[in-house]
Amino acid sequence: MPDLTAFPITKRWPPAHPERLQLYSLPTPNGVKVSIMLEEIGLPYEVHLVDFGRDDQKTPEFLSLNPNGKIPAIIDPDGPGGRPLPLFESGAILQYLAEKTGQLLPRDPARRYQTIQWVHFQMGGIGPMFGQVGFFHKFAGKEIADKRPLERYVNESRRLLDVIEQHLAGRQWIMDDDYTIADISMLGWVRNLIGFYGARELVAFDDLNHVPSWLERGLKRPAVERGLNIPKRP
Repeated sequence: MPDLTAFPITKRWPPAHPERLQLYSLPTPNGVKVSIMLEEIGLPYEVHLVDFGRDDQKTPEFLSLNPNGKIPAIIDPDGPGGRPLPLFESGAILQYLAEKTGQLLPRDPARRYQTIQWVHFQMGGIGPMFGQVGFFHKFAGKEIADKRPLERYVNESRRLLDVIEQHLAGRQWIMDDDYTIADISMLGWVRNLIGFYGARELVAFDDLNHVPSWLERGLKRPAVERGLNIPKRP
């Protein structure tokens, strides 16, 4: 039985199954990337809710795993060399799990790097820009009288959606016929932008053709349906 007691986070969230991968998360667009991935690959895991309403992400125990205070984060008790591996940043976790299991990341070196580039595209563009639209359109930022920040982030989000739109022409998934971590990285964000953030009209989502079809295909996957609700919100 793996011993995870060296990790302070296990004091706040004791593992019932320390032999399984430990996931610390909340079903946000970044959080569901990892829960969807784990559901897709079938790797046994144990999930722990990080409740933002209680500032769990700011506690010393959580910060000991991710000093950046963001979800998701994991501990894999069977990491490289058989040693436990703590890991944060959703993009890094996606790549790690894909390489660990040999799933959802092409084996061909060129296609592997092309897949990873789209994960970086999501991490560096889609996540930050869509998140700012959410802040300035739905949350506290909507009270700011100056609407130039919202306009900037809406325009950039439209541009990023158009990049995906043009790329998906003639393709089922980001990597042609191969569903990969590139798709997983983006599905929750696009869903959130037009759903929870209420920005469907702002970004002219219904003027697109390929992105809505891609999103619909992705959301119909059973693993995606399950992963979007893991862990259950409080």
